[in-house]
Amino acid sequence: MNRRIKMIVLAMFTGALLVAVVLSFIALGAMHLVPWLLLASLFLIPFLLNRSEQHHFVVWKDEYSVGVESLDDDHKKLLNLINNLQLAVHYQTGENFEKEALTDVVAYTKYHFEREEKMMQEASYADFDAHKAVHTAMIAKVNKFLLEYEKQGHDALEELAQYLKDWLVGHINGTDQEYSSLLREKGIN
Repeated sequence: MNRRIKMIVLAMFTGALLVAVVLSFIALGAMHLVPWLLLASLFLIPFLLNRSEQHHFVVWKDEYSVGVESLDDDHKKLLNLINNLQLAVHYQTGENFEKEALTDVVAYTKYHFEREEKMMQEASYADFDAHKAVHTAMIAKVNKFLLEYEKQGHDALEELAQYLKDWLVGHINGTDQEYSSLLREKGIN
């Protein structure tokens, strides 16, 4: 179900619940428990909605740290850029915001990969070629998503944003952790 339909259904449900609250207070009075339970349910809707939307966004956790300050800063910035893209996907922010969010996250990802690869080369990281191949494959997949975005517009963004979020968190917690001790050992920060 697309976001617009979900919001219409939620608005209809909230309206029906509001009517039920008013009618139950009229019919049963303020001393009855049912109107108060319905009212509490009405106040819970924004909290539950906010809670259900939070899974789209990612928050930096200390466990994501690779122990190299500049790369951790890059990763934090990438997570923020991905969250901006998630905003564009889930809150109909408009085509300009979408394109800017998309451009920013792709450009910064490429910048970060170049910086990370330079550091790995400087440290003579043994698995450099394999790590670079992972970066290259990710950029190729993102480029395919960008082509889909050019064809489909907004509808293509949700899958891309989810991919970026999942990929980055998985990459930070996986292959990025493999080089971190070497960079720290060599004093590269």
